[in-house]
Amino acid sequence: MFRRMREDIDAIFERDPAARSVPEILFCYPGLHAVWFHRLSHWFWTHRFFFFGRLTSHVGRAMTGIEIHPGATIGRSFFIDHGMGVVIGETSEIGDNVTLFHGVTLGGTTWQKGKRHPTIGNNVVIGTGAKVLGPVKIGDNTRIGANSVVISEIPPNSIVVGIPGKVVFRVEGDKRIALDREFMPDPQAKAITSLLDRVKQLEERLDPSPHVEE
Repeated sequence: MFRRMREDIDAIFERDPAARSVPEILFCYPGLHAVWFHRLSHWFWTHRFFFFGRLTSHVGRAMTGIEIHPGATIGRSFFIDHGMGVVIGETSEIGDNVTLFHGVTLGGTTWQKGKRHPTIGNNVVIGTGAKVLGPVKIGDNTRIGANSVVISEIPPNSIVVGIPGKVVFRVEGDKRIALDREFMPDPQAKAITSLLDRVKQLEERLDPSPHVEE
């Protein structure tokens, strides 16, 4: 248990350049508090103490603003940055070294019981306000851009943006990258550039000869 707690602290030092000391992390990081509340509530849940699992989860939500169902399965070195408004549903499965930013939802799309929430692979980063909905699988080393809405399976090593979320870039091998601007193309800018290129082509077809000044 203490090794897991140390891993959670180390994950914050690794992924948050604003982290300065262990005391600061212990007392001032609601994302860490939410993860530890979940570790306890999940233990209750898996040992069939369902009421205590939900109660612990409810207390954690009240204290952190982060809602994680005790039935969700979460791997090692899980980091929630800022955290306010994060929602993780009951049948969500999250791998190791995953990072979520505030406002992320791992939600369901049906009222039926059974698997209805996402499965997130290892080394995944999900940006601010993004929604991953339904029993979809997100491959390892994937990055999902802010405010994207993902409703379909995503292969490993992908960069995803948009509504609905689309793969706009594939990373070679198992290279891990952050949500850097250079790796997050702007779909609107891409569309405008494409239109301008098309206009230029049409102008050249209509007037192929160079203008001669009189």
